[in-house]
Amino acid sequence: MSNVWKPEAFQGKGKKENYFEGWYFKSVSKDEKTAYAVILGISVSRNKTISHSFVMLVDAAKQKLYYFQYPISEFWGNTKKFEVKIGRNYFSLESIKLDMDDGKDKIKADLKIANIYPWPVALLSPGTMGWYAFVPMMECYHATASFDHSIEGHFDVNGIITDFTGGKGYLEKDWGRSMPSSWIWMQTNHFDEDGVSLFGSIAKIPWLGSFFTGFIFGFYYKKHIYRFATYTGAEIQKLNVSPGRIEIIVKDKKYTLEISADRTEGIDLPAPKLGEMTAKVNESLKSKILVRFYRKGPNGNELLFSGVGRSAGLEFVGNIQELISGFAKPRKRG
Repeated sequence: MSNVWKPEAFQGKGKKENYFEGWYFKSVSKDEKTAYAVILGISVSRNKTISHSFVMLVDAAKQKLYYFQYPISEFWGNTKKFEVKIGRNYFSLESIKLDMDDGKDKIKADLKIANIYPWPVALLSPGTMGWYAFVPMMECYHATASFDHSIEGHFDVNGIITDFTGGKGYLEKDWGRSMPSSWIWMQTNHFDEDGVSLFGSIAKIPWLGSFFTGFIFGFYYKKHIYRFATYTGAEIQKLNVSPGRIEIIVKDKKYTLEISADRTEGIDLPAPKLGEMTAKVNESLKSKILVRFYRKGPNGNELLFSGVGRSAGLEFVGNIQELISGFAKPRKRG
């Protein structure tokens, strides 16, 4: 239990089967012409022959995925803080160093990270999951390790060097048995106003033989994180998914977030199911998300912020009706 208050650190020590853990770095160059997602982690299956560690690079502009696979033995994770080594690759809250060559693709990177802003950790609410972090055997856990940070350094992808100095980054992670069967995920920290970031997730959560739809939204604005989540008593007032757009309204007693996200072309990424990287998720890094943030006042809602987030990550997986029905009382699964 000691590292429940350090959710960004490695959580999987001693896991032998049906387990995954993955960290997600999103990096966008200063001119916003290049966006890369670096995803690293481990996949622990009952079938030891397919268990492995991995590093993925997603190129948003070229809609290309690079997947480098390593033996589990080449993975090392620090249980006290975020520090991971996979092969010749190194990751922490301060830096990313990539050195990968599979004979077909050669990728190197040397990035320094500064000015991170994580989801706050408190005694009874250790990070993004709130008190759910204490619940054992949940299907999936989540942590937001940095809403927004600055980048210095470069990527070298097959000899093409891109300078990311002056760019922005984001860092989160997931761990558990499987990703949910239905979920929505979104993230952007590229608004006209500096220091603004949005993260949001809505997902089907298995629960005591039933399920419910849980959600977490964090809006980082003026150096404060406004939290809207199942465990904070907030409510989803609107959830609509169409082929071109996702619309959400989430509110609590004091604040309201209105979100309208454009769905754009994405790329299929491997995702974990019972620890194995056999599922698929389509993710875009080129979406735009309109955000309006209101505070309740004596004469109605007062608009505090309105802006469009660019270079946005966006995912929708599964069934929207399943998510909507899960807001009601949990029902038995047949």
